[in-house]
Amino acid sequence: MTLEELVSCANTEKKMKSVSEAVEDLLAAAQRQGCLTVGVYESAKLMNVDPDSVVLCLLAIDEEDEDDIALQIHFTLIQAFCCDNDINILRVSGMERLAAVLGEGPQDNSEPRDLHCILVTSPHTGSWKSQGLAEVASYCEESRCNNQWVPYIALQAR
Repeated sequence: MTLEELVSCANTEKKMKSVSEAVEDLLAAAQRQGCLTVGVYESAKLMNVDPDSVVLCLLAIDEEDEDDIALQIHFTLIQAFCCDNDINILRVSGMERLAAVLGEGPQDNSEPRDLHCILVTSPHTGSWKSQGLAEVASYCEESRCNNQWVPYIALQAR
């Protein structure tokens, strides 16, 4: 491995960690502001009604779900819609960490929420700005410039 490759790998790891933390901060801020839509079905409904309010689409999947054909079809359709409407898309792994960030714990009698698709919306009033959103949007744009249309990050358990 050359020095350039080593430096590149180290920079990529730092960037991924930084973006991962920005995603977590963004999700927490958006949840406090009531600007999250959680679930594949709920997300599809919102994008059909008000696509202009969506600023980021997170598609979350772990290894055990990768063989779920129905979920992959949903993801493909959501990705196409997001590309057509200039919505940033980010694939994430680490469903346990995602659930922890959103305050999802094991409830006794209730079905866990579907965290496979999460939309971050911007209220029409523009009442909140997030540094995390700016960093994630920048990462998505940078990835598109490198022909990676759906960038990927891994949320790490803490």
